[in-house]
Amino acid sequence: MTSSWMLVAGFFFAGASVFVKLGAQDFGAAELAFYRSAFTLLGTIGVVRARRGSVVTPHFGMHLLRGIFGATSLIGYFYAITLLPLATAITLNYTAPLFLAITTTVVLRERFSPWLVVAVVLGFGGVLMLLQPNFAEGNQAGAVIGLASGIIASWAYLSIRTMGRLGEPDWRIVFWFSAISVMLCGAWQLGVGGFHAVTAKNWWILAGLGACGFFAQMAMTRAYRLGNALVAGALSYSTIVFGTFATLFLWNERLAWLEWTGIAVIVTAGLLALRAERRR
Repeated sequence: MTSSWMLVAGFFFAGASVFVKLGAQDFGAAELAFYRSAFTLLGTIGVVRARRGSVVTPHFGMHLLRGIFGATSLIGYFYAITLLPLATAITLNYTAPLFLAITTTVVLRERFSPWLVVAVVLGFGGVLMLLQPNFAEGNQAGAVIGLASGIIASWAYLSIRTMGRLGEPDWRIVFWFSAISVMLCGAWQLGVGGFHAVTAKNWWILAGLGACGFFAQMAMTRAYRLGNALVAGALSYSTIVFGTFATLFLWNERLAWLEWTGIAVIVTAGLLALRAERRR
């Protein structure tokens, strides 16, 4: 299945985003990121025990970088979800594959095909379309933070690809990411005011977020480790499709025509990147 695992990850990432928006009234962005990472960590520990594997790694420095980039991007993404329509926040975060195309070429020296150049240029045109209405409506903070989360996420994905080349298994990558994220997000939340109470009315939000986050992380890590980084990045746009359905049917959020056009252009750019990689 290789890169196609990203379709599975896309579904669960969109599900996690739905739970983030549902929990925004009771919990902070870093707090939600903490709980998602904690559930993922517990699930990964179960996988490690079942496989009788070891989390000892000679590449801890790479895991640390992946954890820092991933946790920072996650907090920014969750915060953007609380300020923007779900489809918009997801799309801004999922500009990561566009930045990944650039960083992969520069750092890993993978060949940049002409079609991929077209895809990146088209994708950034879509980003501009998506940002314009949000800036006009005074949502600059959410838009900028959402886009920044995509830039930072591209470096996290690049580190996953690099560790895959070094032979690190999926579960070890997810374990260290979750462990580092729990510490960073927990410290962040304590620094901004502490944790809120978990009650009988909101515990299911955290459970759903944690479950979706775990399955999404496992599927995404496998896609990037076994498949082509840019193909997996292109398929990650499926999260936008799933998130758009949630935007329409759960919250009936209204987007400007320029925002819908921007989303469509960004998805098209992802498909062009996929076609370019298949040809190569």
